[in-house]
Amino acid sequence: MEKQFIVRDYTRNDFNKLNLLWQETGLGGTQRGDNEEIISNSLKIGGKLILIENTETNEIIGSSWMTFDGRRIHLHHIGVLPPYQNKGFGKLLTRESLKFAKEKGYQIKLEVHQTNKIAIDIYKKLGFTFLGDYDVYIVRDINSIQL
Repeated sequence: MEKQFIVRDYTRNDFNKLNLLWQETGLGGTQRGDNEEIISNSLKIGGKLILIENTETNEIIGSSWMTFDGRRIHLHHIGVLPPYQNKGFGKLLTRESLKFAKEKGYQIKLEVHQTNKIAIDIYKKLGFTFLGDYDVYIVRDINSIQL
């Protein structure tokens, strides 16, 4: 990796730039409930959020967010801005995430869209296997739950 790019931990001052990255890559953002408070709470209970920063432009070009549920680490929002894709940054973020999981001593799990063949190839090469026997469901708006 060139000297102008550094891998570092997220700080609260990064949120706006991070949110832009997530919006540009389709990974999420505040419209999906990914806000400063959620990130902060995630980090307090054992998660980690790492970034790749272009130090020449002060631009956040990549992210990997690991949340911890007490049983396993979940890898979320791993992505790189389009101009920086296919240059090894995604693989670097994935390796750093795996290093964190290994240090913690927990399984690591992720979800990836089935059409994202480049990411799937990276994950397989790094040891992930397809679970295959589950469909994933979510309720994003907790207020929509009818009890």
